[in-house]
Amino acid sequence: MGLFILRRTVVMILTAVCLTFIVFFLTNLYPNLEKLAKTQGNFRMSDEAVASWLDKGGYLQPLPVKYGQWLGVLPGWTRQTDEGVTGRCFIGTRSADAAAEAPSFCGILQGYWGQSTVFKESVGGIIGTRLALTGKLMFWVLVLMVPMALIVGVLAGMREGSVTDRTLSTFSIITTATPEYVSGVIFIAVFTSSAVGLKWFKGTATSAMENANFENFFLPVLTISLYGMGYIARMTRASMTEVMTAQYIRTARLKGVKFSNIVLKHALRNALIAPFTVILLQVPWLLNGVVIVETLFNYKGFGWTLVQAAGNNDIELLLAVSVVSVFVVLLTQLISDIGYVYLNPRIRIS
Repeated sequence: MGLFILRRTVVMILTAVCLTFIVFFLTNLYPNLEKLAKTQGNFRMSDEAVASWLDKGGYLQPLPVKYGQWLGVLPGWTRQTDEGVTGRCFIGTRSADAAAEAPSFCGILQGYWGQSTVFKESVGGIIGTRLALTGKLMFWVLVLMVPMALIVGVLAGMREGSVTDRTLSTFSIITTATPEYVSGVIFIAVFTSSAVGLKWFKGTATSAMENANFENFFLPVLTISLYGMGYIARMTRASMTEVMTAQYIRTARLKGVKFSNIVLKHALRNALIAPFTVILLQVPWLLNGVVIVETLFNYKGFGWTLVQAAGNNDIELLLAVSVVSVFVVLLTQLISDIGYVYLNPRIRIS
């Protein structure tokens, strides 16, 4: 087991390095850098002025060098100007003596994420704040989505082909086929608009950032939960249907065991092995899939930050968001693989 975890961890690290390098390469293409220079300076800047601005910011270095500095395995750049010394590892202009006292290495490995060109704040602080807000949203989504999905899937799979099965399966397909921006707009129009009259939810998701309650937080949670629960419910239903046709289930029924005991004591445990992996893989989907919902409800979390970083060409913030997303995806996959090995003895034996 230890060797299995070690192999998966090494693969995860190599995958993370490759993915972050690809994102770093795409965000540091010259058209993006040119747009950044003109956004921070003047849209009427000449090509020479753009090149000068980029050179002062260390953007014109070779790509492997910039990537190594961003990771923190290479020393950060410094530039001598008329006002003093500028560099990656400190903010503003300093004298030569003050610049010499600054750390030489400042990258992701040292916990330095850079400065946001849009918010004018530390990227690490922005990511921490926005990730906490999205974490709160994800927690309540999982609390609502997972039990609902498991109940629907188990009830549908208990008696394959019954009216209950067909009804719940249809409901699962409809929820999965309805995008969040459709269901979210419908919920806003029906439950918050004065035009329809059902003003059940008077609060806004923006106010939920500081004081979340049922009125201002339930609609975004419900919007994400409905879209995600259909897939889990269908996987649970398929797994439950397969287990209910197993030989040991038939034997238990022939022995006269109550149907409720067969489901709860024998079928349910084995039927939940496959949905376990699906549920864990919903975490990275939630982290990146909340982009639409957070933008729609103006909930300024991680997804909203991603939209702002991409729309305003905030390279440092966009890179940080990408790193966090890659790390969450790979970590949840590792946990999912380890959990599946523990839950399924046949995997350990093989």
